[in-house]
Amino acid sequence: MTSLSSSVQHWSLADPDRLALVYGHSRISYGELAQRTRAVAGILRGRGIGPGDVVALLMKNSAAFIELTLAIGHLGAVVLPINYRLSADEVDYIVQHARAKLVCVDEELAENVGPAPALVVTPEAQYDARALQPKVEPVTAAHPCTPEDMFRLMYTSGTTARPKGVIHTYQNFYWKTLDHICELGLTRQDRLLVVGPLYHVGAFDLPGMALLLVGGSITVLRDFDAEEVLAAIHAERLTGAWLAPVMLNRLLALRNRGDFDVTSLQWVIGGGERTPAERIQSFKSLFTHGRYIDAYGLTETCSGDTMMQAGKEIEKIGSAGRALAHVDIEIRDQEGRALPAGQIGEICLRGPKVTRGYWQDQQRTEASFFGDWFRSGDMGYLDEDGFLFLVDRKKDMVISGGENIASSEVERVIYQLDIVEEAAVIGLPDEKWGERVVAVVVLRDGASLTLEDLQAHCRGKLGGFKIPKQLIITDALARNPSGKVLKRVLRDQLSQSTS
Repeated sequence: MTSLSSSVQHWSLADPDRLALVYGHSRISYGELAQRTRAVAGILRGRGIGPGDVVALLMKNSAAFIELTLAIGHLGAVVLPINYRLSADEVDYIVQHARAKLVCVDEELAENVGPAPALVVTPEAQYDARALQPKVEPVTAAHPCTPEDMFRLMYTSGTTARPKGVIHTYQNFYWKTLDHICELGLTRQDRLLVVGPLYHVGAFDLPGMALLLVGGSITVLRDFDAEEVLAAIHAERLTGAWLAPVMLNRLLALRNRGDFDVTSLQWVIGGGERTPAERIQSFKSLFTHGRYIDAYGLTETCSGDTMMQAGKEIEKIGSAGRALAHVDIEIRDQEGRALPAGQIGEICLRGPKVTRGYWQDQQRTEASFFGDWFRSGDMGYLDEDGFLFLVDRKKDMVISGGENIASSEVERVIYQLDIVEEAAVIGLPDEKWGERVVAVVVLRDGASLTLEDLQAHCRGKLGGFKIPKQLIITDALARNPSGKVLKRVLRDQLSQSTS
């Protein structure tokens, strides 16, 4: 049996009183989590959900998010976590494209669900999923899934105008989990903080739900608050965490951080940007018994493809670490030929944790592979020791507050304004968010546009975090001989003019 609920069922028999999940004031044992999983599976089955059906989760972090995820897998259905910060139009596109049969939605987010059938999760159900329908008949036996069965669809912002659905099979998830258990030495004694949004691979997969396979415990916070994070580490004696760079920055800047005992924390996985030596030193000033692990990964690989080895942080400064045991990495040129150490090219990955492609999109699937090598779209190089160094991120991608924003998604909305002749969206450095979304626009003759007007136009069509925070009006956009906008040139020019 390969279901996501398998390990929870195992530990519920081997050690039913062992702590599995902490959320708010609730402390849920493996025995209770297994019982809840079977009960929620009964609720979903009562709504017509069965093997292969897609069930969307439009929810913030909660115990119910994990219970629903386990229950969906218990039935052999497919979980579709959706970024709750998206607009109603964006949510509707994903739900329709994925052919979701049901949307489980937090009560506070219900207005973002369109015509699709919905199951509203009340605040009480966030810590007791049985409150949804107490008299439901539980599903005792899990559906016997196979390694090739799909367990999750995860829509990611790429370099196209619409997000694409990444297919994750049980094979992808379990090989990812095996690598993370081995690399991090995870055991039942580990206690993980989950504070990133569970719709994201960082929170769910790095190492995320892997803790439930080894019998460890997960402490889930609904939202990120720097003081609450340190308080949770202090109270629960947490041993590990995944934190987006913006989260770590806020922890390090917290004035009363010395009020909390965080000596239990052994590691924090970060990544997404090159980490300067100063960041590592600042990290050690707070987490005196822990280490910062730079990493590199993709939604298409369930994340966590490389990790920095202990003791190599300064020697290999700027590197995202070395490939994990069951991940192959090569640097290739535009024709797909492998490049030697030290030469910059596209980062390509191969292995059992790599997706087989995109949902209902054969064309983009084929374009994303050189044979069995997945093309990341990121540029980098490997040194002689196999350590990966990132040179540039995915083309046209903005990463703000840990969120991936495809510039073309924002441009699509901007071009709906008749007064816009040309538009390019880029990311510029921002002290608070890492990068801010900047719209560079060429207007038609005689037209005018303010930032406030642009933001008003985008509101409701884009998630709030995608709406431009800066507007620059220009006479022309830099282009190459083939007519493509040179966004790197734009970034360099504007970065220099604002520095």
